[in-house]
Amino acid sequence: MTPKQDGDFPYWLLIVLTVGGYLFWQVLSNDLYTQVLGTLSKGIRITVFVTLVGFALAATLGLGLALMSLSRWIVVRQIARLYIEVVRGVPIIVLLLYVAFVLAPALVALWNWATGALGFDPIRNRDFSMLWRATIALTIGYSAFIAEVFRAGLQSVEKGQVEAAEALGLGPWQRFRHIVFPQAFRRILPPLGNDFVAMVKDSSLVSVLGVLDVTQAGKVTAAGNFRYFETYNIVALIYLTMTIGLSLALRRLERHLRDKSPGG
Repeated sequence: MTPKQDGDFPYWLLIVLTVGGYLFWQVLSNDLYTQVLGTLSKGIRITVFVTLVGFALAATLGLGLALMSLSRWIVVRQIARLYIEVVRGVPIIVLLLYVAFVLAPALVALWNWATGALGFDPIRNRDFSMLWRATIALTIGYSAFIAEVFRAGLQSVEKGQVEAAEALGLGPWQRFRHIVFPQAFRRILPPLGNDFVAMVKDSSLVSVLGVLDVTQAGKVTAAGNFRYFETYNIVALIYLTMTIGLSLALRRLERHLRDKSPGG
């Protein structure tokens, strides 16, 4: 029998808050920490942008792929499966490099070829910013994993409920919107939240493209002041603040949805 854990005192959080509080105190009282944080804060906006935009696009694409993988037509199912299996087999960092230096130049060349006959001025590779290349790469990479999360959640809804909704005269879109997706969403929220937290951390990989996120800002700062201990303490603190805060918010949302459910 699995013990109930909702009432456990969060000793782990107390430890994290104690260490984090000490580092925050260092930031407020130590001029070096304050200077480092001021420099790194410029990268927080980029990290948040890449994470939010990338995850929103990945979730949208992932839901579409999940619906394709459950289609009645075998060609649609096979296209979705091909995309999911190929993308899941490529490491994120390799995907970042491929999108940045292979796919993006190919898209620029295709655009120039398609619009050249219409009199548009050609665009250059440098006009396609590394920030958007990195965001697209994360979108592609995470959409395959999120598609599997959505597919499992949609398939977990009992077939009898779908048949009952169909008997009541609800159309396919109404059945999906009012019956299938609300139930599936409650079940997929934990793994979907894990992917969200993972994307916060994997957003640091965009630094390999020179995008000035928190990690890249930390690398540049440490290379300039040679204070690696202080700099990377602040980098770790920033990521921990984002990931733990997000994890607690998602856990609270999960508990709220569970309490609202009929069997909660």
